[in-house]
Amino acid sequence: MPVPRPVLPPEGRAAEAVLEAMDAASTEDARWREGRTMSLVFDPGDEIAGFVKRAYTRFFSENALNPSAFPSLRRFENEVVAMTAHLLGGGPAVVGNMTSGGSESILMAVKAARDWAAAERRVGGTPQIVLPRSAHPAFPKACAYFGLEPVFVPVRSDFRADPRAMRKAISRRTIMVVGSAPAYPQGVVDPIEEIAELAQRRELWCHVDACVGGFMLPFVRGLGHPVPPFDFDLPGVISISADLHKYGYAAKGASVVLYRDARYRRYQYFAFTDWPGGIYASPTMTGTRPGGAIAAAWAVMHYLGYRGYEQIAAEVMETTAQIRRGVEAIADIEVLGDPHMSVLALGSDRLDVYAVGDELSARGWHIDRQQDPASLHLTVQRGHVGRADELLADLRAAVAAARRDHGRRWLERSAVDLARAALRVLPSRVGRALTLGVAARMGIGEGGSLPERSAPMYGMMARLPNRGDLKELVLDALDRMTRLDD
Repeated sequence: MPVPRPVLPPEGRAAEAVLEAMDAASTEDARWREGRTMSLVFDPGDEIAGFVKRAYTRFFSENALNPSAFPSLRRFENEVVAMTAHLLGGGPAVVGNMTSGGSESILMAVKAARDWAAAERRVGGTPQIVLPRSAHPAFPKACAYFGLEPVFVPVRSDFRADPRAMRKAISRRTIMVVGSAPAYPQGVVDPIEEIAELAQRRELWCHVDACVGGFMLPFVRGLGHPVPPFDFDLPGVISISADLHKYGYAAKGASVVLYRDARYRRYQYFAFTDWPGGIYASPTMTGTRPGGAIAAAWAVMHYLGYRGYEQIAAEVMETTAQIRRGVEAIADIEVLGDPHMSVLALGSDRLDVYAVGDELSARGWHIDRQQDPASLHLTVQRGHVGRADELLADLRAAVAAARRDHGRRWLERSAVDLARAALRVLPSRVGRALTLGVAARMGIGEGGSLPERSAPMYGMMARLPNRGDLKELVLDALDRMTRLDD
């Protein structure tokens, strides 16, 4: 029977009834308040979070679209940008803006680079961006939005970008090269010094994606941990993105995009002067810009100060070290690479690591799955301080369960491998039908319910020879997740 579509209630409901309904709806959400969510939420603790909420609500209704209407927000944003620039090695010439998040910051930097190249380089054909395979998907997303071509380069065996391969990939159409500090998949900082030097020699735009590490790496370095150079101390770096709502512990959504000087930032702007409604100018992608996010970012930076952030970083790095030591003591699973901060990937040469992830999910943990290589992703933050023993105990149990379940996993992989072999010899139309049929049986794509366990799904995705089919399956799943009847 079809589920009736909601309509606006004819009469209002009591406030407490509405709030109770919201609480009921959240009962199956990720349990981040218990420290069991290893991504998405950065929990600073009740004291800091309570303060940030108070700061946010003071500017709940204000709109930073028009800075002349709210000079307070203009001041807050300018000071957030200046403090962030100083933290990331920038001098007084460095400028920037706050955005709604890392993806918007990256989109703005790519848009600025495109317009800079159009004005100052005159690239023939479609401009290209050279980036390591580990770079954030916001870069190919920006290319799709702005008519650019991403050129991906494999990473080295240590999962860091390969500057030599990037140099070989540069063409006459290249306008930008990218490095990450750190790259999200394995938490390693790319060799930004070499990438920036390459960009400077070739007169290219170098962007550093420090969305994850921008408000962690400077304090990690200050605590004596080895951190490769990555910021404006390197003369070839033109722009940097850094998220405040991650390790800055600000309210969502708050990020910063920085430029070495105002000449580069000017290419980020949009202005339209022929609208009957007046002259319209916008520094970033969005029009309306929530004042609460800007004000809360300014507030938490002043509330914590350098010493407060450094203390949190010390706690997080100790927790990370504890987790790494615990993982080393568990057979058949390991930390991939040598992460520079508190972002880790767990992999295995002997077990189906997705099955380990499923066992952790069954124990209440929300952990992201990754591919190439297969791994589980952990972003350790203040909400996990004091939770390492709990995580490691469940990880040991999950690994043991995955060992016991190895036979069933082998049968699942064998079925997928058989389908994959058939796809190589069958006509494309028949092969696609087979792919979709197997996917539906596993709960992937149109016609299947979203799977409770990820190991069969990721196992199939990793083995599909036609990546176009995989994209269609992902889009089908995304479409179903936005339907009321699912």
